[in-house]
Amino acid sequence: MDYDVIIIGGGPAGLTAGIYASRARLKALLIESYSVACQAVTTDHIENYPGFPDGVNGFELIEKFKKQAEKFGTEFIINEVKGIKENNPGWGILTDDKSYTSRAIIIASGARPKRLDIPGEDKFRGKGVSYCATCDGALFKNKEVVVAGGGDTALEEAIFLTRFAKKVTIIHRRNALRGTKILQERAFSNKKIEFVWDAVISEILGAAKVSGVKVKNVKTGAEKDLSCDGVFIFVGYTPNTAFLKDLLPLDEGGYIIADDNCLTSKPGIFACGDCRKKLLRQVVTAAGDGATTAFACQHYIENLQQSR
Repeated sequence: MDYDVIIIGGGPAGLTAGIYASRARLKALLIESYSVACQAVTTDHIENYPGFPDGVNGFELIEKFKKQAEKFGTEFIINEVKGIKENNPGWGILTDDKSYTSRAIIIASGARPKRLDIPGEDKFRGKGVSYCATCDGALFKNKEVVVAGGGDTALEEAIFLTRFAKKVTIIHRRNALRGTKILQERAFSNKKIEFVWDAVISEILGAAKVSGVKVKNVKTGAEKDLSCDGVFIFVGYTPNTAFLKDLLPLDEGGYIIADDNCLTSKPGIFACGDCRKKLLRQVVTAAGDGATTAFACQHYIENLQQSR
């Protein structure tokens, strides 16, 4: 057996699991994706993580998590997990170029931003279409951008974009925002932010780059063109669970179903963080998941050893 536990995912859930597993003297390997970055890394300012009253940059916070996991002995590789198979005993992890075995697996693969799946979205990705204000906001200095969405992420990113853009228009399919009250208050009081209610973006317009969007009223069906230089899309997330195929039960959204101890239907496979079906997806809840998962995993492995 190569490892006691293999952790899939390098976000706050996976890294916390690594910290706790390694401190428990489990031989742990963490596999980070090279194609999907954890959401916290691309978040400019996290202000609701305990211990940072003035907020903290997401990349810096995750780097601290990683250094702590490395300090206690977690091993790291960057690769893409293609599948999991039962070895009996243990489990096998298949990556792009190698396979690994372990007694247990912790899945902390996170989630990625949902697409609108509308004309122009693929064509202008990287040419005005973005899913990350922290990554691309500075490219739109003194320009006009639109934001699709009305939840916490959309509001946080819209507020961040006002550092650069001269105008930010939030387009929301309802007539009221879904984000927390404090973010709503900040958005409404920001003179650079305007709102288009009961509407969706039906098409992204442009030639070589984005020049506007077609906006459709969801109640009347009426459409109009709105000029802009960029489109930022924040309409929810899709869990990174495609590699699991038929291995584990998933809910209708593709999230892993696990119990309060983060144990899935398969003994020895645990799920934590944003890929798991749960009420709240935040850095703090992901970290809590990671700690719970590693502790449960430790007991699982100890029971395995005692039953030999």
